[in-house]
Amino acid sequence: MAEGNSNRPTENGFHKTMGESGEDITWLKMQSQMGYHRIKSQAQQLKQDLRQTVLQELDALVDGFLEDVEQMEGKEGLSNNVSFSELRPSVSESRHESMIKKREDGELPDKVFMPRSSVLTDLFKIKDVKTIYHIFVAILIVFSLNTLVYDLINEGRLNLNFDLIRYGMGKFSKVMELWMCMNLSTLLVVYPGFYYWSMNRAPGQKIGGYDIAGACCYVLYQLVFLVWPIHYIKENALPPGSSIIVTAEQIRLMMKVHAFVRENITKVLAYKKDDNNQGPLCPDFSKYLYFLFIPTLVYRDTYPRTQSIRWSYVVSNFGQVLACLFYTYYIFERFLVPVFRNFGREHITAKALILSVFGSMLPATLVLVLGFFAILHSWFNAFAEMMTFADRMFYKDWWNSTSFANYYRTWNIVVHDWLYTYIYKDISKLFPQRRSLAMACVFLISAVAHEYVLIMCFKFFYPVLFVMFMGAGFGFIFFKGVGRGWNVFLWLMLIMGNGMLMCLYSLEWYARQRCPENTDNFLDYLIPRSWTCDFEAMES
Repeated sequence: MAEGNSNRPTENGFHKTMGESGEDITWLKMQSQMGYHRIKSQAQQLKQDLRQTVLQELDALVDGFLEDVEQMEGKEGLSNNVSFSELRPSVSESRHESMIKKREDGELPDKVFMPRSSVLTDLFKIKDVKTIYHIFVAILIVFSLNTLVYDLINEGRLNLNFDLIRYGMGKFSKVMELWMCMNLSTLLVVYPGFYYWSMNRAPGQKIGGYDIAGACCYVLYQLVFLVWPIHYIKENALPPGSSIIVTAEQIRLMMKVHAFVRENITKVLAYKKDDNNQGPLCPDFSKYLYFLFIPTLVYRDTYPRTQSIRWSYVVSNFGQVLACLFYTYYIFERFLVPVFRNFGREHITAKALILSVFGSMLPATLVLVLGFFAILHSWFNAFAEMMTFADRMFYKDWWNSTSFANYYRTWNIVVHDWLYTYIYKDISKLFPQRRSLAMACVFLISAVAHEYVLIMCFKFFYPVLFVMFMGAGFGFIFFKGVGRGWNVFLWLMLIMGNGMLMCLYSLEWYARQRCPENTDNFLDYLIPRSWTCDFEAMES
């Protein structure tokens, strides 16, 4: 007991005994509580350290395992059509080690290309999933027969004009003319300009006036490339479908140019005269030309390639694109146009608006799915096959997502990789402690790009998509569910959102066609005519 009491407080130099004061009991309780909190704090810290270490090691092991599996799947999925001559034997091990190092250093991992098939390509090998594909083909045949029988009975002849397609894709020669000019500008301006700047820059010098002048030329080119198609579309009054083709190609080439410059400018700036291991500062023109036409927006000097081109596969994918186009035509002609036919002729009551929204939900969602299949699967796979591009992971199983965060990451891998590599990562490097800022910038850029396409398509500003994207769309990413009920919720929001978008934009479109202009200046593009149309004056 003497040793146990040796650390107790003293009074006048003498140790207190247990019976001297009730403060001993209080002091012992305080000491016990302090020891408890200290042990608890150390245990919590140990728990966090162990969890972080285990998660890092587990993530690295799983990533390495998935890479090996995807490479094996790529061999089978591409029918042994993959050439691994450009891949080193130890690529999986070195990639595994580099990913561990990047996570330990706090850096975000880079995009890794590997031979692999698209998700639906593998799923269509399953008989039950292939049957669903056959059902959609059968429905397309029924739609076609429906139109033929309707024309024969009501008009006594076949009416195969396809007026909606002809109108939407009108002035196609003007589209191809601008497409050629835009692609030639990227070939004859961007590459020679970057080559000249990289070859004439003194190695190892700090950023100076020469670099600033090059950056100004690059920004000026992008601004001209942004304004030029806008003026062309307005000058030639391109219809909606043709306008979408032009603006989509414009955005694609701007993203490609930025990826090429962003990936190679760091090598030029870091180049030193005595660096013997440094490769060519500016990649060969053939690499740049190949990058412009493959279905990816992230630049690399080399990509996994296939050994040959399966032309039957190319033809089948282009055939699916054409089938989806006619599928969309039948949906608009039979289900959507009748719903919106009276828009712009009379006041739309709340009852009529609600019925129109719910009446267009399923057709609009089907149009979304057809657009996904036509572009992200069929079109991209066709070009990947023609360009012997082996990495066909253009999307993931977004339809199984239980959160909008996962849906945004897996819906369009091609665009997501560009946003992640050149927007999210760069902003995260500038503001390491504010990853939420980088995420908000990614959403803002994506929302502006989507709204820009619709503005050029419809020739008016009606930011319904932008509001939904930056409002509910951005807010839903913070809801992270794991059960299948969350997947039902995601699909419910997609279906309702698509119905609202289709209905509101159609309402404004028909109002623009039938209601007189509010003003003669630029404000008419900004003021919704469906809100200000004077139907009584039109009737009188």
